[in-house]
Amino acid sequence: MITLLDYGAGNVRSVINAIEKIGERVSIAATGRDILDAEKLLFPGVGSFGSMMSILRQKQFVEPLLAYLSSGRPFFGICLGMQALFEGSDEAPEEKGLCILKGRVKRFEIDLAVPHIGWNGISVKQPTDLFYGLEGDEKFYFVHSYHVVADDPEVVLTTTDYGYPFVSAVQKGSIQGTQFHPEKSGSSGLTLLENFIRKDRRTVIPDKCPSQTRLAKRIIACLDVRANDRGDLVVTKGDQYDVREAGSVRNLGKPVDLASRYFQEGADEVTFLNITGFRDFPLEDMPMIQVLKETSRNVFVPLTIGGGIRDFTDKNGRTYTALQVAAEYFRSGADKVSIGSDAVYIVEAYLKTGRKTGQSAIEQISYVYGNQAVVISIDPRRVYVDSPDQTTHATIETAIPGPKGERYCWFQCTVKGGREGRDVDAVTLAQACEQLGAGEILLNCIDRDGTNMGFDVELINAVKQAVRIPVIASSGAGCEAHFAEVFEKTDAESALAAGIFHRREVPISAVKAYLKGKVEIRW
Repeated sequence: MITLLDYGAGNVRSVINAIEKIGERVSIAATGRDILDAEKLLFPGVGSFGSMMSILRQKQFVEPLLAYLSSGRPFFGICLGMQALFEGSDEAPEEKGLCILKGRVKRFEIDLAVPHIGWNGISVKQPTDLFYGLEGDEKFYFVHSYHVVADDPEVVLTTTDYGYPFVSAVQKGSIQGTQFHPEKSGSSGLTLLENFIRKDRRTVIPDKCPSQTRLAKRIIACLDVRANDRGDLVVTKGDQYDVREAGSVRNLGKPVDLASRYFQEGADEVTFLNITGFRDFPLEDMPMIQVLKETSRNVFVPLTIGGGIRDFTDKNGRTYTALQVAAEYFRSGADKVSIGSDAVYIVEAYLKTGRKTGQSAIEQISYVYGNQAVVISIDPRRVYVDSPDQTTHATIETAIPGPKGERYCWFQCTVKGGREGRDVDAVTLAQACEQLGAGEILLNCIDRDGTNMGFDVELINAVKQAVRIPVIASSGAGCEAHFAEVFEKTDAESALAAGIFHRREVPISAVKAYLKGKVEIRW
């Protein structure tokens, strides 16, 4: 029996599903006594350090947790669950950590995108039972802006490189922890969790541990989900956002089945975009909740859900906040939420005053769950001009002239599924969302959607050069070479596709085989 410390924030369902997949039972620690009575304790911390420590104190979990940690029984901390072992964090200087290990948690100070999101390797520094059965060159999934700086090198189990080497796992006696998420790291992560649970493995240093690690470029499968004319949930795909074919919604499969297929084929992440509102449903009955729950039982890579992350009132007159909607998605198996049209409205209000209110969906969700949990989905289209002087928006000189030979353009943000343009450009929107607390940009392109012409490299470079957070390139992929092109010609951290994967025109395995040797990937 594994006792899981669930303090109420983030996606613990995936951890539970991973443990049950291994064949072990899970008990949730709801009280301090549950912590004290645990045989093996697993602490998956998600969100922000300050919020986590504040909730632990409010629930009176700190003293029982300290007593457990001093008892010599097995403990495993994941992400913030590992960071909590140290004395404090620069993310919340006023909050004291558990002080079990000496050192602090510091923000990445690098020229690379922060948060550090994606699949990276580990360099093992001491023997451990956690990596029994692994080769040592596996990649694990990371998503964080802060990292541990340990005072005692003896507690450092692994390091990982991102701008510089940082501590990615710790070990001291029966206490172990990882900055990466084993429950989101595929079969390698499941092996690691099983090793912790069984506690009968030999201590080893795997043979193929690299001396320096590299972050992989991510290949993401996107599933646009909506109800068809009979009310069934289906995965569809539009051509420039038109999802109908011969009068009916284009049906490319069932969302849970396709997500499972992409996990088996090697997708690094799976994104669900809910393109039907479902606004009349009580929150607990919204169809995408069940999709996430079923998917997370067998898909052990990160899941993002977009669409409907806003305040709404159901048919019974009950009002829900965007934070409540996001919380329910996280509890159902999502790791990140994606905000689209509402991000445009939020930024328009922010640009008028120049002041943060702390009340927008972006600000509230990022405060509770961390900025890495908030993705902004931008749907821009080109607007051509003869000269930059003709607009106040950020323009580029383009190698793709407009219909009248215009040599400049700006990228107009749209809402309502691309049907309505707004007076804000993609560069400004991305910058404002970063300032409000978003941790990643999903950059679509209406002009390229469904065309198989390749990604809009000019758009991606314009946005990527304007922000410090990771960018996902989307729209236009038609062949394996388009993925190589976007990674070679831009600094985008990942690339997303939908239709070519759904129709099996270009399998994910073929994309990775083509990229191998050209860019760093998870193989």
